[in-house]
Amino acid sequence: MASMKLYPLQFEPILKERIWGGTKLKTFLNKPITSNITGESWEISTVENDVSVVVNGSLKGKSLNELINEFPEAVMGTKVYAQFGKQFPLLFKYIDAREDLSIQLHPNDELAKKRHNSFGKTEMWYVMQADTDAQLIVGFKEKSSPEEYIKNLNNKTLLTILDTKKVKQGDVFMLDTGTIHAIGAGIVIAEIQQTSDITYRVYDFDRVDANGNTRELHIDLALEALNYEKIQAQRFYSKTENIANEIVNCNYFTTNFIPLDGNIEIHKNQTSFTVYMCVEGDFKLTYDNESYSCKKGDTVLIPAAITDFQLSGKASILEIYISQLVF
Repeated sequence: MASMKLYPLQFEPILKERIWGGTKLKTFLNKPITSNITGESWEISTVENDVSVVVNGSLKGKSLNELINEFPEAVMGTKVYAQFGKQFPLLFKYIDAREDLSIQLHPNDELAKKRHNSFGKTEMWYVMQADTDAQLIVGFKEKSSPEEYIKNLNNKTLLTILDTKKVKQGDVFMLDTGTIHAIGAGIVIAEIQQTSDITYRVYDFDRVDANGNTRELHIDLALEALNYEKIQAQRFYSKTENIANEIVNCNYFTTNFIPLDGNIEIHKNQTSFTVYMCVEGDFKLTYDNESYSCKKGDTVLIPAAITDFQLSGKASILEIYISQLVF
């Protein structure tokens, strides 16, 4: 098996029904949804019970975890493997919010480890589509405190102290752990985050599900996890054609924006895997005389052992890898 040749990998999307979900993952991103409340398509995941399975080429049907077990350095990268072992460190999703998501936050690594034996969840949003006047909630309008926050939560006036931002296609937000946030109705987002499914929900607009039940809240857990400072979450970036324009470069991942028009040669070292999310248009990835097609809504994992390939077409692409490694 060791001689098995790796190639650019695509995975079966893992579709998630959500009370706030809709149908844009099908109409806008061509995902095979069967429910009118599909909220998420997990593109690359190793979250327990939700592990991605390869859908293309000779490794079709194998799970990402199986591949990592067999070729840890070749898939993950020398430095990523040295730091994370066989735990794939990131989770990639597309999200369709037909209605507002609950107001929530994620704990940092330290708290998540202590409470849930998990990573924290630093995440990034790239807005792929937004209806007129659609908005996000990110952080507090002004510096807050546990007292002010609890008072407004109890009075159902929490929204008055939170920062709302109207958004359009191409807007990017970086959400450090502890940032209170919510995706608003009418938005499709590409989300890049640490592998973790720990969410503290603090307010859900008193919604009930089909059975009349409200969703569980995590008010007490959130108090210690919240960042009460005013933050600058939006990221501004350049969009120079045919190069990787840096959007985010943090401890957990680096994300670049590539406005592709024509052909570009890509050269990598073997320290990290690379992921491409096609957020507009379509492109071909050529490696070892084979071509792989990617259209809007597709996600492809380039194993770290693959160092030289070509992208061609007309597309907007997010390029993600891990560069700030401890080792």
